[in-house]
Amino acid sequence: MTASGLGSSLAYLLSRAERSVNRGLAAVLAGEDVTVEQWRIMRALADGRGESMGELAEAVLMPHPTLTKAVDRLIDRALVYRGPSKGDRRRVAVFVSGRGAELLSRVDGAVAEQQAMIALAFGQERTGQLMRDLESLVEALDHAELPT
Repeated sequence: MTASGLGSSLAYLLSRAERSVNRGLAAVLAGEDVTVEQWRIMRALADGRGESMGELAEAVLMPHPTLTKAVDRLIDRALVYRGPSKGDRRRVAVFVSGRGAELLSRVDGAVAEQQAMIALAFGQERTGQLMRDLESLVEALDHAELPT
């Protein structure tokens, strides 16, 4: 099948797929009053090491001003906190709190179920291959010299 118009654009198709996946994820997270972006922030912090705002912005794919607002909202709910970095006590890092970790453990099963539903709809093998292909695409684009 040959696509035309927007359907022939890789950028458009990736955006459309992301919206579909995020719509389902948002529905799963709504019961805990957490947005997809807030979940990504807490998930990125779940290892307990803490991240600087710059590292966190890169990890969760958010611009700094948007990230700052989202982190502030999570702090207001006592789901994350700012403190000295474990590697350099002069730097400030963001950490997931115990309450945030509890929330993550409550939603982890629902998030896994949502991913399993995607795999069921698209096929387990195809979903795994898509994830590997997307990782390869990101890596290739990160190392490619694209025209500006």
